[in-house]
Amino acid sequence: MTETEQTSWENPPADYPAAIKAVKKMLRAQIGDVEGLFAKIETFVRAEVEDIVQTKARGESVWPIVQYSDIENGTVPQETLDLIHRRGCAVIRGQVSEDTATGWDQSLVDYVDSNDFDKKYRGPADNFFGNLKASKPEIYPIYWSPAQMEARQHEHTAKVQSFMNAQWKSESKGVTWFDPDQDAMYPDRIRRRPPGANSNGLGAHTDSGSVERWLTPAYQQVFSSLFHGDFESFDPWDAAYRTEVDEYPSSTMCSVFRSFQGWLAMSEMQHDQGVLHVVPIPAAMAYMLIRPLLNDVPEDSLCGAEQGMALGVDEKWHPLLMDAVSGIPDVKPGDSVWWHSDVIHSVEPVTDQKGWGNVIYIPAAPMCEKNAKYAANVAERFRLGESPTDFPKEDYETDWANRFKEDDLNEIGARGLGITRSARQANHAAAAQP
Repeated sequence: MTETEQTSWENPPADYPAAIKAVKKMLRAQIGDVEGLFAKIETFVRAEVEDIVQTKARGESVWPIVQYSDIENGTVPQETLDLIHRRGCAVIRGQVSEDTATGWDQSLVDYVDSNDFDKKYRGPADNFFGNLKASKPEIYPIYWSPAQMEARQHEHTAKVQSFMNAQWKSESKGVTWFDPDQDAMYPDRIRRRPPGANSNGLGAHTDSGSVERWLTPAYQQVFSSLFHGDFESFDPWDAAYRTEVDEYPSSTMCSVFRSFQGWLAMSEMQHDQGVLHVVPIPAAMAYMLIRPLLNDVPEDSLCGAEQGMALGVDEKWHPLLMDAVSGIPDVKPGDSVWWHSDVIHSVEPVTDQKGWGNVIYIPAAPMCEKNAKYAANVAERFRLGESPTDFPKEDYETDWANRFKEDDLNEIGARGLGITRSARQANHAAAAQP
């Protein structure tokens, strides 16, 4: 058995401290000069942090701003594209009209009210939800409302997803890793935070893998250049092997490759009212990955990374990164917000919130074998009105007669669920049988 085989786990190791020690030993041997590598990374990140701090001091938005009309017309300025690559995030203005977004917002209220959700709600499951004084949830475990499905299969959503996917290098190492122009539908929930709400927010973290980023063979391939001491070749926009990654089973795992996480605003939100913040440096993942290999970190520690938990970022181990935390600008209904799947993000706490804070979570999950497999599972959950399998099995909507149905899918929605025309015809024929 080789050193690599001894220190790579397809499945969760039985002894995490021992596994971490073994992997760190292997990576240090591969890298050689760990301190020298980290010094290069730190120099790069520090320059980015300083630019972010200066940008904010000038009163300018750190977040790239894109007009949806420029996406539709193919006229997004090159300097904006360059900034998206540098920052790893973007706000899309006017993805849909304000009237459309606020109409969906009201439709969601009508949907949950018509099904007596307040009386049926059993409280937050697995710590997925926010911490409010109000009796209603902040994050609603609702997936199949007409509003959510219409937003997911909207033509403008598809165009924005394609635009965001295109920022990635989808072909590399002789392989086409995903189709940037076809997304797999990844149903998520909604957030409705009312005026006057108090929320504890959410600490800085990244999703899609914690200990897996060091321990699993696929992630070791994703970050191979870093794990061999070559920061100059590290490209956080190269999709190579990312579609091959599987996370260890837990309540926080994601079964798809998301090029970007994102949401669509259904209300106006001010930048200081408990909104999303990011560390807008995609290459900060290099800092996160190499930091645990330094000598001041305990041998069985990955700077706080734990199985089944999001990969946390904090002042103790990552103080430089925390200096770059930057909130979104003010948004209006119909704007959307996107951040690279490696980008560190958080939600600021708020006391006595001014105005509503309502969003539909819609990521970009470009079609690949991994995402197509999950889409097939989602299609079955959709037909049954059940919670998608990446989320707690709460299944509130199974008997809600006014949920979105298969007949309501347009071509975009059907493709996103992997439902072919022939399959739809077969389902219709089966439903028509007495």
